[in-house]
Amino acid sequence: MSEVRDSFDSAAEVLCDELRALTDMIPEKKKAGIQEIRLRIGKPLAFTSGSSTMFADSSGRILYSMSENAFITTRRHIYDTFRRICGYSVYSYQDDIRNGYITVKGGHRVGLCGTAATKDGKISAVSDISSLNIRISRQIFGAADELIKELCPFEGGVLIAGAPSTGKTTLLRDLARSLSTGNGCRIMRTVVIDERGELSGTFQGNSFNDLGLCDILNGYPKGEGIMQAVRALSPQVIICDELGSEEDCIGVSQGFNAGAAIIASIHASGLDGLMSRPQTKALLKTGAFATGVILSSPDRPCRVSEITKF
Repeated sequence: MSEVRDSFDSAAEVLCDELRALTDMIPEKKKAGIQEIRLRIGKPLAFTSGSSTMFADSSGRILYSMSENAFITTRRHIYDTFRRICGYSVYSYQDDIRNGYITVKGGHRVGLCGTAATKDGKISAVSDISSLNIRISRQIFGAADELIKELCPFEGGVLIAGAPSTGKTTLLRDLARSLSTGNGCRIMRTVVIDERGELSGTFQGNSFNDLGLCDILNGYPKGEGIMQAVRALSPQVIICDELGSEEDCIGVSQGFNAGAAIIASIHASGLDGLMSRPQTKALLKTGAFATGVILSSPDRPCRVSEITKF
């Protein structure tokens, strides 16, 4: 497995000038292992690598514990970074802000924390942004090679389960590229439903990640996207990320009944955690999934710990 490029610098482009200058000084070997960049008002700038949290001083030197030398993130850093993330047009991103994240160029996803205003039990606006979490999207060519050897030819759909930061999206991305180009298997007509823009890294109409010969439905809700794929694209495989809603189940059922193999991910820690989730039970009732793939841990992203038949 090899990374075609390190995406840390790409993700760090959304930081304000002072933070960007600091992250530029972090050693390249350290950048390669960082999965998240976290900004909190009045707290040290933090970096996540697997299950570990690190910090940095003003010269970019990595610190492995809280220290008085750690660089402190201010309200101005948050404000300037947030405005840059929104392209200096916060109003145009209101729907994304209400959903709690913004996907930026390169497929990196920025999680938002702030003060919510509600109307009829739903979030109508979020203000006073207090923290940002930049999740770094990486392409890892070959991440899915072993899984393809194990599962091809596919006999039914595949549900990939793992805790946050275990590599679910990265693995799906490589599966999409490999299946659509015939890497380790025959070429299959593959459609990606990319609701959040993370799989393809689509930004302003351009896909910055290599998904081979996939047809990409970017920004489509998963349920609607699956139905659109079935109607117009005659897919053999449909790939999507983070299933869970009732609408997702309906779309999965329709895709399965149209003859497409569904490959998707779901949040769960271990097989017991997966099988105890009501969302899993609803998805399995569709008959669309024959195989479950359990990922290991954030310290070993994209590593399969268990494969089970449903």
